[in-house]
Amino acid sequence: MAEILTRDTVELNASFADRDEAIRRAGELLVENGCVDERYIDSMFEREASVSTFMGNGVAIPHGTNDSKDSVARSGLSIITVPNGVDYGDGNVAKLIVGIAGKGGEHLDILQKIALVVSEEENVERIVAANSKDELLSYFDEVE
Repeated sequence: MAEILTRDTVELNASFADRDEAIRRAGELLVENGCVDERYIDSMFEREASVSTFMGNGVAIPHGTNDSKDSVARSGLSIITVPNGVDYGDGNVAKLIVGIAGKGGEHLDILQKIALVVSEEENVERIVAANSKDELLSYFDEVE
């Protein structure tokens, strides 16, 4: 996990006006760190238009469509904590935004590892309350 999730792709204590702003920022972190090109962000919005990426437990996992493979340079994750939450539509509030870009077939493996961590509501609360990027990263180190 350490090779795809770094301090540079983590943002703590963010606040967003709406879901779209949160998705855009998750994509921008992936772009800024060389994981994807700008087109990938558009693909994240395409995915969201077809099916919500809100997963429950206050977690949203925005990611691109299957057609966006050529926008992915290398696998990567962006993680954003939103302690006050962001309205994700349909009455859902996301406090943890996890942007995913998978190179080749790595996408599903990455999703499975993330799902292991965020399946417990207590884990999500600990992650959202993290006081430092290193503390947040430590919760994901346990998933190797």
